[in-house]
Amino acid sequence: MKKIILIIVSLCVVLYADTELAEPKPSFDNPRKIIFTITEDSEYALSHILSTANNVLKVYGPENVDMKIVAYSKGIKLLLKENISRVKRVETLMQYDVMFIACKNTMRTKNIDENDLIDGTEVVTAGVVELIERIKLGWVYIKP
Repeated sequence: MKKIILIIVSLCVVLYADTELAEPKPSFDNPRKIIFTITEDSEYALSHILSTANNVLKVYGPENVDMKIVAYSKGIKLLLKENISRVKRVETLMQYDVMFIACKNTMRTKNIDENDLIDGTEVVTAGVVELIERIKLGWVYIKP
Protein backbone atom coordinates (compact mmCIF):
# COMPACT_ATOMS: atom_id res chain seq x y z
CA MET A 1 0.00 0.00 0.00
CA LYS A 2 2.83 2.39 0.85
CA LYS A 3 4.35 1.77 -2.60
CA ILE A 4 1.08 2.65 -4.31
CA ILE A 5 0.76 5.89 -2.34
CA LEU A 6 4.39 6.76 -3.08
CA ILE A 7 3.82 6.15 -6.80
CA ILE A 8 0.69 8.30 -6.82
CA VAL A 9 2.43 11.14 -4.97
CA SER A 10 5.41 10.90 -7.34
CA LEU A 11 3.13 11.06 -10.37
CA CYS A 12 1.34 14.11 -8.96
CA VAL A 13 4.65 15.89 -8.43
CA VAL A 14 5.79 15.08 -11.97
CA LEU A 15 2.47 16.07 -13.54
CA TYR A 16 2.35 19.40 -11.76
CA ALA A 17 6.05 20.25 -11.93
CA ASP A 18 6.75 22.95 -14.44
CA THR A 19 9.82 24.51 -15.92
CA GLU A 20 10.50 28.00 -14.72
CA LEU A 21 10.92 30.25 -17.75
CA ALA A 22 13.99 32.46 -17.95
CA GLU A 23 13.68 36.23 -18.07
CA PRO A 24 12.68 37.86 -20.20
CA LYS A 25 9.80 35.46 -20.56
CA PRO A 26 8.78 34.68 -24.12
CA SER A 27 6.11 36.94 -25.53
CA PHE A 28 4.72 38.09 -28.84
CA ASP A 29 7.19 41.00 -28.81
CA ASN A 30 10.07 38.87 -27.53
CA PRO A 31 9.64 35.36 -28.94
CA ARG A 32 12.01 32.46 -28.32
CA LYS A 33 13.97 32.02 -31.55
CA ILE A 34 14.64 28.35 -32.12
CA ILE A 35 16.22 26.54 -35.03
CA PHE A 36 16.17 22.78 -35.42
CA THR A 37 18.04 20.69 -37.95
CA ILE A 38 17.24 17.27 -39.29
CA THR A 39 19.95 15.31 -41.10
CA GLU A 40 18.68 11.76 -40.59
CA ASP A 41 16.03 9.88 -42.56
CA SER A 42 14.89 7.21 -40.13
CA GLU A 43 11.18 7.25 -39.39
CA TYR A 44 12.05 7.70 -35.71
CA ALA A 45 14.17 10.81 -36.36
CA LEU A 46 11.59 12.36 -38.70
CA SER A 47 8.75 11.78 -36.25
CA HIS A 48 10.86 12.86 -33.27
CA ILE A 49 11.70 16.29 -34.67
CA LEU A 50 8.04 17.01 -35.43
CA SER A 51 7.01 15.89 -31.94
CA THR A 52 9.76 17.98 -30.33
CA ALA A 53 8.73 21.08 -32.27
CA ASN A 54 5.11 20.49 -31.27
CA ASN A 55 6.09 20.13 -27.60
CA VAL A 56 7.97 23.44 -27.68
CA LEU A 57 4.92 25.16 -29.16
CA LYS A 58 2.68 23.67 -26.45
CA VAL A 59 4.85 25.01 -23.63
CA TYR A 60 5.59 28.49 -24.99
CA GLY A 61 2.50 29.02 -27.13
CA PRO A 62 2.91 29.43 -30.88
CA GLU A 63 2.58 33.21 -30.66
CA ASN A 64 5.69 33.31 -28.42
CA VAL A 65 7.99 31.28 -30.68
CA ASP A 66 9.83 31.93 -33.92
CA MET A 67 10.79 28.46 -35.14
CA LYS A 68 12.62 27.12 -38.17
CA ILE A 69 13.36 23.51 -39.06
CA VAL A 70 16.19 23.09 -41.57
CA ALA A 71 16.36 19.81 -43.49
CA TYR A 72 19.53 18.78 -45.25
CA SER A 73 21.48 15.65 -46.07
CA LYS A 74 19.26 12.61 -45.44
CA GLY A 75 16.88 14.78 -43.41
CA ILE A 76 15.49 16.29 -46.62
CA LYS A 77 13.12 13.30 -46.58
CA LEU A 78 11.12 15.19 -43.93
CA LEU A 79 9.95 17.66 -46.57
CA LEU A 80 9.08 15.29 -49.40
CA LYS A 81 5.42 14.81 -50.35
CA GLU A 82 5.79 11.01 -50.34
CA ASN A 83 4.39 10.30 -46.84
CA ILE A 84 0.83 11.64 -46.40
CA SER A 85 0.74 11.41 -42.59
CA ARG A 86 4.08 13.24 -42.27
CA VAL A 87 2.90 15.87 -44.78
CA LYS A 88 -0.15 16.52 -42.59
CA ARG A 89 2.03 16.91 -39.49
CA VAL A 90 4.36 19.36 -41.28
CA GLU A 91 1.43 21.34 -42.67
CA THR A 92 -0.12 21.55 -39.20
CA LEU A 93 3.10 23.01 -37.80
CA MET A 94 3.23 25.43 -40.75
CA GLN A 95 -0.20 26.70 -39.68
CA TYR A 96 1.49 27.77 -36.44
CA ASP A 97 4.12 29.69 -38.46
CA VAL A 98 6.86 27.08 -38.12
CA MET A 99 9.10 27.60 -41.13
CA PHE A 100 10.46 24.53 -42.89
CA ILE A 101 13.61 25.05 -44.92
CA ALA A 102 15.15 22.72 -47.50
CA CYS A 103 18.79 22.77 -48.58
CA LYS A 104 19.20 23.37 -52.32
CA ASN A 105 22.63 21.71 -52.30
CA THR A 106 21.10 18.52 -50.91
CA MET A 107 18.24 18.74 -53.39
CA ARG A 108 20.69 19.01 -56.26
CA THR A 109 22.76 16.08 -54.99
CA LYS A 110 19.67 13.87 -54.55
CA ASN A 111 17.92 15.07 -57.74
CA ILE A 112 14.98 16.52 -55.86
CA ASP A 113 12.86 19.15 -57.57
CA GLU A 114 11.07 21.92 -55.64
CA ASN A 115 7.76 20.37 -56.80
CA ASP A 116 8.70 17.25 -54.77
CA LEU A 117 8.63 19.32 -51.56
CA ILE A 118 5.67 19.99 -49.30
CA ASP A 119 3.98 23.23 -50.36
CA GLY A 120 5.17 26.16 -48.27
CA THR A 121 8.72 24.84 -47.84
CA GLU A 122 11.39 27.50 -48.27
CA VAL A 123 14.57 26.63 -50.14
CA VAL A 124 17.98 28.07 -49.27
CA THR A 125 21.29 27.49 -51.01
CA ALA A 126 22.94 25.73 -48.07
CA GLY A 127 21.10 24.47 -45.00
CA VAL A 128 24.20 24.54 -42.83
CA VAL A 129 24.78 28.20 -43.71
CA GLU A 130 21.21 29.00 -42.69
CA LEU A 131 21.95 27.34 -39.36
CA ILE A 132 25.21 29.26 -38.88
CA GLU A 133 23.60 32.61 -39.65
CA ARG A 134 20.68 32.03 -37.26
CA ILE A 135 23.08 31.03 -34.47
CA LYS A 136 25.09 34.21 -35.11
CA LEU A 137 21.82 36.16 -34.70
CA GLY A 138 21.23 34.57 -31.29
CA TRP A 139 18.85 31.77 -32.20
CA VAL A 140 18.86 28.68 -29.98
CA TYR A 141 20.02 25.59 -31.88
CA ILE A 142 18.41 22.26 -31.08
CA LYS A 143 19.38 18.94 -32.63
CA PRO A 144 16.90 16.39 -31.23
